[in-house]
Amino acid sequence: MSKRDYYEVLGVGKDATEAEIKKAYRKLARQYHPDVNKDDANAGEKFKEVTEAYEILSDAGKRANYDRYGHAASDPNFGAGGFGGFGDMGDLGDIFDMFFGGQRPGRKNGPQKGADLQYEMEISFNEAAFGLEREIEIPRTENCPTCGGSRAKPGTEPVTCSVCQGTGQVRTVQNTPFGQFSSARPCSQCQGTGKTIEHPCPDCRGQGRVRKMRKINVKIPAGVDTGSRLRIVNEGEAGQRGGPPGDLYIYLRVKPHKYFERDGTDIYYQTSISFTQAALGAEIEIPTLEEGKKAALKIPEGTQTGTYFRLRGKGIPHVREPQIRGDLHVKVTVVTPTKLTEKQKEILRQFAEAGGEKHVKEQHKGKGFFDKVKDALGGS
Repeated sequence: MSKRDYYEVLGVGKDATEAEIKKAYRKLARQYHPDVNKDDANAGEKFKEVTEAYEILSDAGKRANYDRYGHAASDPNFGAGGFGGFGDMGDLGDIFDMFFGGQRPGRKNGPQKGADLQYEMEISFNEAAFGLEREIEIPRTENCPTCGGSRAKPGTEPVTCSVCQGTGQVRTVQNTPFGQFSSARPCSQCQGTGKTIEHPCPDCRGQGRVRKMRKINVKIPAGVDTGSRLRIVNEGEAGQRGGPPGDLYIYLRVKPHKYFERDGTDIYYQTSISFTQAALGAEIEIPTLEEGKKAALKIPEGTQTGTYFRLRGKGIPHVREPQIRGDLHVKVTVVTPTKLTEKQKEILRQFAEAGGEKHVKEQHKGKGFFDKVKDALGGS
C-alpha cells in the first residue's frame, strides 16, 4: 500500500511554516491518539501516520530531502539519518508527556557507561608485520580518587533528594480537555540522580570525575594493516552514576616500506638482473622482512624481463593465524647494457649471427657464444 503525501496527511500546503506544521500535528495527534479514541479501530494507524509525517516535515534537513526524493527520504537507510527515531523529541516530547506520563524513549537516570575513546597510532611496516608492544598516553576522565566517584567529601555521603524523594523524577498532574494526565520530568534539584551532595568533594568539586593523562600498554598483533582497529575494554572515559567505563579504540596507520609493497599477506619486491644473468642463469640474494636476513633466489636460464618469482612463507603473517604467512613475490627486470667494449660488441654480433639475424655481415670463428660472453665479462 502506497503512503500518502506527508503534507496531505497533516492537511497543510508545501509552503507551510514550521509553526503551521506544528499546530496541525498537535491537533491531529489529539484527535487520533488511541487512548482518546478507543472505539476507533483505525485511530492507532492514523496516529502513526501523522506522527511519521510530522517527524519528517518538522526537521529542516529531512523535509528538504523529502521535497526532493519523496518517501525514499523517510527510509531508515536514507543518507546518514532518515526516519528511525524521534531524535531530540522537541514538541513531540510534549505529546509523550501528555499521553504517556512523561516516559520518553531512551531516558535513563541509572548507571551509564562512559564514552568510548579513539586513538590513532602510526607504526612501521615491519611492526605491522610482526607485531609490537608499545606504551601510549591518553587524556581521559576517571573517577575521582579522593571521593571514589561519589562526588561527596570524604567522610560524608550523598543524601536522598528531598524534592523527588530519591526517584530522580518529579511527577505532575495536568487537566486537559481529554481528562487528567500525569507526567514525570527529571528532578531539577538532583538532575535526575535521586541524590544531592551537601558537602562536595574538594578535589573534583562535586563532579565525581577528574581529567588525567593515563599510560596504557598496548599489544599490537602481527599482521595488522592500515585501517585495522583494536578495542581495549574499559580504558575509555569513566562511567556515570556507577556505570562502567567506555572502551578505547586504536586505529592503526602503517608507514610505507622503502622497497616492499603489500597486498594482503603477500609482499612484492622488484629487482634488476643483468643480460648475462638472465641468459645464463644465476643465483641472487633478495632482502626479506627479517632485518639482516636475505633469501636466495635462483634465476633460470632464459629468464625474461617482467618475470615474477615466488618465495613461499616470506610474506606477512595472517593476523588471526600468525603461524601462517603470505609469500614474497619478486619481479625481475633485465637491464640492457648501454656501454659496451669492442670485444663485447663482437661477441654480440656473433650471437646475432648465430640467431640468423640477416643484417650481421661479418663471420666469426672460434669459441662458442656463451664462452665468449663469460670471457668478455671476466667470467671463469
